[in-house]
Amino acid sequence: MAITLLRNLLTALAILVILYLGRNVFIPLFYSLLVALVLYPMVAGMERKGVPRWLAIGIGLLLVGVLFGALVGVLLWQVNTFLGQLPQLGGSDAGGFKALWAWLNELLNDLGDDHRDMWWGPVVDALPSKVAPYAGTAINALFGMLFNLFIIPVFTALLLFNRATYVAALTALVHPAWRPRLPALLQKVVTNYARFILGMVQVYLIVGILNSVGFLVLGVPNAILFGMLTAIATMIPYAGILFSSLLPITLAWTTTGSMWMPIGVIAVLGVVQYLEANLIFPKVVGGKLGLNTLASLVVIFAGALLWGMAGMILFLPLVSILKLVSEEVPEWEALRLVLGEERKS
Repeated sequence: MAITLLRNLLTALAILVILYLGRNVFIPLFYSLLVALVLYPMVAGMERKGVPRWLAIGIGLLLVGVLFGALVGVLLWQVNTFLGQLPQLGGSDAGGFKALWAWLNELLNDLGDDHRDMWWGPVVDALPSKVAPYAGTAINALFGMLFNLFIIPVFTALLLFNRATYVAALTALVHPAWRPRLPALLQKVVTNYARFILGMVQVYLIVGILNSVGFLVLGVPNAILFGMLTAIATMIPYAGILFSSLLPITLAWTTTGSMWMPIGVIAVLGVVQYLEANLIFPKVVGGKLGLNTLASLVVIFAGALLWGMAGMILFLPLVSILKLVSEEVPEWEALRLVLGEERKS
């Protein structure tokens, strides 16, 4: 018994180490698997109607690209609108922002003079050496994102085009006793991923409603529009919520002249983001995947430790597959009970 437990722990540790060390390969691969499973019903339906497989896959990827491009376009539109309003904001009668704008201009003008005798002189001199490492990290992250945007559609197309080969390889790999149950299990996996996408849509809808209600209470102009946009933009980790919040924060400041309004907007976004990460996402998405709230939270935090934001998104459906497999393997009953929905005593 002890030897079996030790072997299982070592196997789990080895898997975690492989996942961490190979994250640059596994992250785009599992994103591609997610997209492939979501597109599979549509692609298979088009193939049954006589559409060539390559064309059906191309149509599916084009649809995903259009949706992603629309999301990025909304985010860029917000940034462009915000930057276009900066000159007007600098000359407005809003006392708080006008004073801040004048202070920034004065500070930038002072930077052009000899600053070595000023108290902030050493800070300015030290900036290049401090910023350089972060600039390198940012450049690497940018190139990594661009590479993923290229490779994920390629992986997705290959997974969909050669799916019969991969299913045959998986069938040959599993134990013969499992082979009759494998088609039903794969169907469950596809259904679970569809539930995952449905759960994500519900999460962003709930977050958008909460943001809109908070903005309405504060009196932010176009509260419903900005509430929904900030919710949708959170699909892009970190940068999405940062850029999408600039416009409502700025408008709240300039329309009232009160510094408490942008603080209120930040507070609304912060509270909603906290609820989304710790309550809404685990409850809604975890429930759609058949995972209990505690297991969902643990999986989210473990995914964040291993793969960052990508792990928070990908680990939930991956662990749900383990739960589905545990339902077919009597020896994994303990895992099924731990991951499954709560039982009422």
